[in-house]
Amino acid sequence: MGWLAAAVFVVSAGYGALLPLLPGWLTPMMPGATAAEGARHVGFLSGVYAAGVLVGASLWGLVSDRVGRARILIIGLVGYVASLLLLLVPELAGLWGIYALRGTTGFFVAAVVPVVSALVAEHTPEKKRARRFAWLGAMSLLGFLFGPGLNVVATWIGSAIGDGAVSSTLSARVVLVLSAVLGAVMMLGLARTLPPSSARDAGTPNDPPGSTQGRTTALLWLSGALMFVLAGFELGIVLQGQQQAGQSSRQASIMFAECSLVMLAVNALLFLTSLLEKISARVLTGAGLILAMVGLGVLAVNGSDAWMYLGVSLTSAGTGLVLPVIAYLAAGASPRKLGATMGGLAAASGLGQTLGSAAGGWLFGSLAQQGFGWLALPLLVLLGLLLIRPGWWSVHSAAAHPPHQPPGSEGPTRTSVSIKN
Repeated sequence: MGWLAAAVFVVSAGYGALLPLLPGWLTPMMPGATAAEGARHVGFLSGVYAAGVLVGASLWGLVSDRVGRARILIIGLVGYVASLLLLLVPELAGLWGIYALRGTTGFFVAAVVPVVSALVAEHTPEKKRARRFAWLGAMSLLGFLFGPGLNVVATWIGSAIGDGAVSSTLSARVVLVLSAVLGAVMMLGLARTLPPSSARDAGTPNDPPGSTQGRTTALLWLSGALMFVLAGFELGIVLQGQQQAGQSSRQASIMFAECSLVMLAVNALLFLTSLLEKISARVLTGAGLILAMVGLGVLAVNGSDAWMYLGVSLTSAGTGLVLPVIAYLAAGASPRKLGATMGGLAAASGLGQTLGSAAGGWLFGSLAQQGFGWLALPLLVLLGLLLIRPGWWSVHSAAAHPPHQPPGSEGPTRTSVSIKN
């Protein structure tokens, strides 16, 4: 479990570390380009990375159901490390080559996060599953928060190499090397601790037709819609800072940090208290949606600093409560479909994030602060679905007990993997 959680942490940290360095890193490659053109390329590169995740998530998840998860996870980390190392010489690839490599990085990251979730779901006893998914969510958030820390280390190393002068290009290259080294360490650790890679047991019984199809579809919609709202919400914070004279970029940064810390605190609460096991997933999801809607309402009606911070906290707490519940419910899929289910969730999240960023720009450009209120509409629709279809939000335990082990057994496969993430 430690190695699996560390892999999620590392790929999240790698993304968060490189993102702030992209503008300064790209500038020498685009002589004569305006600041607006550079900003567009940074945005497009982030979009290409997300597109790589979107394309790869479902594909890798589906393949892992057939050839074994350990093999796909190692392939993902190998591709992740290789794509980062190739970025060390951007002059050879050119600007469009950088686009291709960032898309490739996202494509291989999509072989890490969903497959890790599938492995945890498949080999974790049901009574421990909720806490481990809360832990995975916390590690992902911690990795994103730790990313800027890699920049600090890169600056320190760069100053030692360059006799005190540290350029954006040098910092970016040091970050790439550090991210690749961490990825390689995860790859070696997982190669030693993962169980033998094999295809899913052919003897696993199939689910009855339509038994979980509605629930899986509902989870895909929930995941996509939630990320749509989150992406629009985060973009709204940035745009509010530009549109209101009283807000600064520093305040927007504080709000982003607040968002991550609140979501991390919610994950820690779920982990420490095992609320996912004690309270119905439907109740927790409903509570999270209501909290998020209240937070968006607060943001829509009052733009003062105190109310903005309150709105950000409530919205972050609500979405941070629902996201682990989605993964927990998805873990109840049939072992034969776990990879495809987790990959589908990652793809739905990527699609929702992409559409939310695009729609958020139009929404806040047209309606300014009232855009936050309109973002609550998808959550209201989801809350209605929650009330109309209660059966879709129950926990199925097919994944908790692998087909080759009866419930309650403590065979070597379960023991070896349950210690790992």
